[in-house]
Amino acid sequence: MSKQRIVSAVLSCALMASALTCQAYAVSTSAASAILMEQESGRVLYEQSADDERLIASITKIMTAVTALEHGELQTEYTVTREDMAEGSSMYLKPGDKLRLEELLYGLMLVSGNDAALAVAHCVSGKTEDFVALMNETAQSLGMTHSHFANPNGLDAEGHYSSARDMAVLTAYALKNQDFRRIVSTASVTIGDRYLANHNKLLRLCEGCIGVKTGFTKAAGRTLVSAASRDGMTLVCVTLNDGNDWNDHMSLLDYGFANYSRTVAVPAGQTVASTLVRNGTVTQIPLMAAADLAYPLTGDEQLTVVTKTPVSVAAPVIPGQTIGQVCAYLDGVEVASVNMIAAAPSAKREVPTLFFAPLRGARR
Repeated sequence: MSKQRIVSAVLSCALMASALTCQAYAVSTSAASAILMEQESGRVLYEQSADDERLIASITKIMTAVTALEHGELQTEYTVTREDMAEGSSMYLKPGDKLRLEELLYGLMLVSGNDAALAVAHCVSGKTEDFVALMNETAQSLGMTHSHFANPNGLDAEGHYSSARDMAVLTAYALKNQDFRRIVSTASVTIGDRYLANHNKLLRLCEGCIGVKTGFTKAAGRTLVSAASRDGMTLVCVTLNDGNDWNDHMSLLDYGFANYSRTVAVPAGQTVASTLVRNGTVTQIPLMAAADLAYPLTGDEQLTVVTKTPVSVAAPVIPGQTIGQVCAYLDGVEVASVNMIAAAPSAKREVPTLFFAPLRGARR
């Protein structure tokens, strides 16, 4: 690794993962496919046939919402047309209704409106097929290799499928968007003369639940994606074709929180290394972690911290400038990393201009 040194930091952590001392216990589900994932790191805490490609019903609308939030404007007003009418669950739109995109997203995610899904697609892209193309582009960019979308509402269709793992990856990504998080965690909302109550009863039943989406068709069975936050850690749970999904989700989430905790190996702002400065007003500068270096661990796991820094950097250096990385290893495998940044400045050293006076008596 040129111009890089890997310092096995004496920061080597004897960090015990959990303040929770519960013993691990067996867990299982009634689902055809299931997964439990920690949102920030993507660590999988439980999985069962997680890559099987299956019908997913209305949890499709997670992708619909993400695509709309990334390609549309919440305050855009849309006039409903007959093309937005759809079978199945509905927010009861009528042609001529005027709603903002944000209001349509509430109808999409709280009451699973199939009409809202089409209206969202038309509001953002004009044509359903153009919006679906954006959905598939997003899936590709997130590495959802076991997914393909054919519509924005999740009605059974040829070429419309996903996997439990892909839906967990999507949801972990979606929850980084504060508008998405706000909408899916809303218990109820009134839009005009419509009262919309969230179909996700885990918001009432599960400690720390923040959403996300229910789904059902006869062919897909019951599908459910949930997320919950406790003690600074967020877990995402997905089950496909699960007749006992509410209980399975509560059991899986309780299992995850009982046996794993978010362990901070290096807190944001902690100085962890230094590097030399070439042609600077100081010879070296300290480097600190730009964010928490954290990972979910069980009580008997521990992390090793390693810094990756260049031997030197050229002046000038400004505070906050990215210089290297600090990484966490579990059993010899890198599991997390954050940037290191300059914790102090260094201006460029001015080289003095040499002035040569003429020698006395020198001929002109």
